Amino acid sequence: MPKSKEIVSNPIRHGNEKEAKKFFENMLKKSFQEIHRVLKPNGIATIVYTHKSTSGWETLINSLLESGLVPTASWPIDTEMKSRLLAKGNAALASSIYFVCRKMERKEIGWLNDVKEEIKNYIAKKLNQLWEEGISGADYFISAIGSAIEIFGKYKSVVDYEGNEIIAEDLLEFVREIVTDDTVRKILHNGIAGELTPLTRLYILFRWTFGEAKVEYDDVRKLAQSTGVSLEKEWNKGFIKKEKEFIKILGPQDRKFEELKDAQEMIDILHKVLLLWKVGKKDEIKNVLKDTGLGLSEAFYKVAQAISETLPNESQEKKLLDGFLSGKERLKDEIKSDKIKSDISNKQRGLGL
Repeated sequence: MPKSKEIVSNPIRHGNEKEAKKFFENMLKKSFQEIHRVLKPNGIATIVYTHKSTSGWETLINSLLESGLVPTASWPIDTEMKSRLLAKGNAALASSIYFVCRKMERKEIGWLNDVKEEIKNYIAKKLNQLWEEGISGADYFISAIGSAIEIFGKYKSVVDYEGNEIIAEDLLEFVREIVTDDTVRKILHNGIAGELTPLTRLYILFRWTFGEAKVEYDDVRKLAQSTGVSLEKEWNKGFIKKEKEFIKILGPQDRKFEELKDAQEMIDILHKVLLLWKVGKKDEIKNVLKDTGLGLSEAFYKVAQAISETLPNESQEKKLLDGFLSGKERLKDEIKSDKIKSDISNKQRGLGL
């Protein structure tokens, strides 16, 4: 087969990034349209797709929907060796998503509010199933997106009550928000998700989804957006570092103590505490936790535990977290004891004793 007919996005071959993307989208759509043409009514086609970039999935979804094929089921199936994924050093899927599509009549119109409710109810069940099956990280998100396609793929168009047609990208943003909220709650064992700031939620979610890998900017931007964080305002500040077209989330071992001196954000305070633990400054740890009010906060320790659970055993960040957490009960007892003594002292001063 001539290389010119390959369905690839190659800026060198097509002149620039924009033309390469356009070629890829057009050819993918033509391929699906041809599958649709040759299928008998209600015939089945299985499409296997693996792409770690969110934009790649948007292209697939748009091409599928425009072809007339209706996705009726999707499953993640492991196709990559774990050792190979670890060796890459950047984000990768361990699974391919298998879509079962049919040549069938689609409903003319889905009303946005109804479709959203349908997606929300369906994804909630699907996410529980994926979680129980041990699907995690980027595979979990992509599998959830696949599930959503089963719902809005039933309609020729989805419109709001003003008659505006809703594009796949907008529906996917809604899906990401559902998955983000559900995932953070599951990672924290349905504990304190509502108490967390957007930046702390983003940190937890990134670690669970991508680990310590460098990730393409657009994927992190969309993940951040689903937690309420504007990536453009935050990169190269705090724990978010931009490296060319990639984003890296810094762990405590990658940060300088000076930049954490006046930390207010929970995740920054945790990093500050871990750096102090690393050099054995126990009294300073107690002072930081007392001053910030986090010393007796269950949310603080649950966040630390949740992050630890997302990381592999060889991770330096995990070792710092586990070391700190191993002494948390004694630390909390000491902070509690100091607080009681302080309260008694203040009460005595107030009584003039």
